[in-house]
Amino acid sequence: MMTNDTISLFPHDKIMAKTIIPLIPKWVRPNHITILRFIATPFVLWLLVVGNYAWGLPVFILVSFTDALDGSLARLRKQITEWGTLYDPVADKILIGGALILIVIEHINVYFGVLILAVEAITVVGACIQKARGKKPSANVYGKTKMFLEIVAVGFLLIALWSGISLFVPFSIGTFALAIVFAVISLFTHGI
Repeated sequence: MMTNDTISLFPHDKIMAKTIIPLIPKWVRPNHITILRFIATPFVLWLLVVGNYAWGLPVFILVSFTDALDGSLARLRKQITEWGTLYDPVADKILIGGALILIVIEHINVYFGVLILAVEAITVVGACIQKARGKKPSANVYGKTKMFLEIVAVGFLLIALWSGISLFVPFSIGTFALAIVFAVISLFTHGI
């Protein structure tokens, strides 16, 4: 597990350090942003339920961005906490899992949606196995890439639903498939 003493920056952290992070007041902690994601996720899911994709797409992207933001903030300001390490992935799973249930299963394919949900469940089980072995699970570049690809895939699907341009659906499916590959690589690189 990465701690404040063993911080390794990811490539996007360096970009965030020069662009977004300086704009965030010092009193804002990474855990505040994770809590914001917990609070905002039901609103995102409600927009998807009512089919308001014109608002659902930008709000989904904004709330998804908080995942990168809280992690970069924690690493750059050396504010990694055990709470954040545990609950940041939970917030991610609720956001992505909710979007999968609400739009992927309905608009792409039930089996494909269930497959992606199963992959998410396996990553949770993998983290639990690591914890049971006395290891503290932490994100790696493959897991971060998986999450990014899932966000992009949901984004493509929301663009298709909002614009009526079905061309984005195959892009969504392909991006989800690539996310599954990265999820499997992430599991194996964690030694599960």
